[in-house]
Amino acid sequence: MKDAWQLRRGEEVIGRLVLETVDMFWYDCRFEASTGWTTLRPHMEALRAAAERSDMDAIHKVDEAISALSLELAPEDGGEPIRDFLVRIKGDSARFRY
Repeated sequence: MKDAWQLRRGEEVIGRLVLETVDMFWYDCRFEASTGWTTLRPHMEALRAAAERSDMDAIHKVDEAISALSLELAPEDGGEPIRDFLVRIKGDSARFRY
């Protein structure tokens, strides 16, 4: 079984990340959206737009807004949740680092 995490905001499940590969410090995953995805989707769209413009200030502001959501990655194997991380989601792909 591959490593997997639930991306959560409190009890709300935003989605599930299933590990595909590790690239240096980033964990590349398959993303399966859940009902809470609508909470995070606008932030990911803003992040992608800022990255396309190479606007580092905007990227940092969106990352701060995402951090303010108090998200966590809860390992499905019952391990300790990750609370300090960066996440990027596009379609059915996600990557995170902590």
